[in-house]
Amino acid sequence: MNHNRRDFLKVLGILGAGTAAAGTATASVPSALLAPGVNMNNYRAAKLETVRIGFVGVGNRGAAAVKRVCYIENVAVNAICDIRPERAQLAKESIKNTGFNPELYTGKADAWMRLCERKDIDVVYIATHWKLHIPIAIYAMAHGKHVAMEIGTNDNVQEAWDLVKASETYRRHCIFLENCCYDFFELLTLNMARQGFFGEIIHGEGAYIHDIADSLFDTTKRYDLWRLRENAKRNGNLYPTHGLGPICNIMNINRGDQMDYLVSMSSNDFTLNGLEKEAYQKDAATFKPFLNAPFRGNMNTSVIKTHKGKTIMLQHDTSSPRVYSRLHLVSGTRAAAQKYPLPGKISVGHDGWLPEAEMKKIEEKYTLPLVKHLGEMARQIGGHGGMDFLMDWRWVDCLRNGLPVDHNVYDAALWSSIGPLSERSVAGKSVPVSIPDFTKGAWKTNLPLTFSIDHGNLTGVKPVKG
Repeated sequence: MNHNRRDFLKVLGILGAGTAAAGTATASVPSALLAPGVNMNNYRAAKLETVRIGFVGVGNRGAAAVKRVCYIENVAVNAICDIRPERAQLAKESIKNTGFNPELYTGKADAWMRLCERKDIDVVYIATHWKLHIPIAIYAMAHGKHVAMEIGTNDNVQEAWDLVKASETYRRHCIFLENCCYDFFELLTLNMARQGFFGEIIHGEGAYIHDIADSLFDTTKRYDLWRLRENAKRNGNLYPTHGLGPICNIMNINRGDQMDYLVSMSSNDFTLNGLEKEAYQKDAATFKPFLNAPFRGNMNTSVIKTHKGKTIMLQHDTSSPRVYSRLHLVSGTRAAAQKYPLPGKISVGHDGWLPEAEMKKIEEKYTLPLVKHLGEMARQIGGHGGMDFLMDWRWVDCLRNGLPVDHNVYDAALWSSIGPLSERSVAGKSVPVSIPDFTKGAWKTNLPLTFSIDHGNLTGVKPVKG
């Protein structure tokens, strides 16, 4: 291990930790590196004719992303990293017919560092467990790489500030991979809001209600049971960004408005402790550390108020036997929209949803050019119905054309921090908790997000075969 890596590991507190392979450390930036930064909301990096990518973490999401990006023109997959050799090899084999021959980095807890140090990588795509997101992102940006970082939640707010400082200091994009911002109904309602269809936005709601409780105790699902570990010690909204991201876009959070404070409440746990006892009976050695753990409550409800007086309600429940819901609700002075449990619907009053014929007219009028251009191809390539591919194509196209990215480090910091902030409120009997302004006041002048594709140099897409 060279001295640069060793010094960085010392900063992160990883060296000497018995759980180094699991990446349990928090991230920090050496103070000497913190030169005055720039506003990354408007930042235009140098154009990249070919976007050369290195993937770190190729479990569930990472492996799918490796295959997806190969459909995008002017992309090269040059490296793949996973601590598990078999996962790295499977990811490489999945793209053997693309002409790419990525080098593999595996078997060691710091293998990702060597990938970040390569000279032939422009973007490090991070899809590891949550605790490694920020350490890898900071190290990659310090080595001149842009970062595409999968969603999750921070342990604490300081980590988010460290991420912001690194992006601003090194002038490298930290692209937040919130795929739900690219779902078709969410993009439709965003454009409707931009065109004034809803009037003034009053309130929004988002949720992640997805029963994955059994999988938390399945040793084959996630490396080192990392998600069970999160659920066994934290009590709040552990996965806020799916529902939050699209509402923030519509409300222009970080770009015209800003979150002010939140209150949060969790139910007791009524399921995870019982599942833990069942798992312990089958595999005592593996599940003994989780006996009598303070598992998070099944349902968390958090309410956020913005500086302009708007409200957002978020819910999180991944351990109750409920029908899947990724609620997306927009309420304005003239109209409202809702998806889940219904298909996407629009109303202009209390009498009910608009009929199908009216919905089709709305879709024809308000569908974004991005979706008209790539929607059908995205559906064919897939990734949660196509939104994953739209997301990946979009950030690649922005980097190739030297454009500001859609969801930058301020979105990553703010949305992810709702996790620890909600925990703080829950622990204080739903006490109000102030939400930091990671833009440091720039939200007052930052321009709203548009998803425009008017630049005239659109990145190509390879045809889907078979």
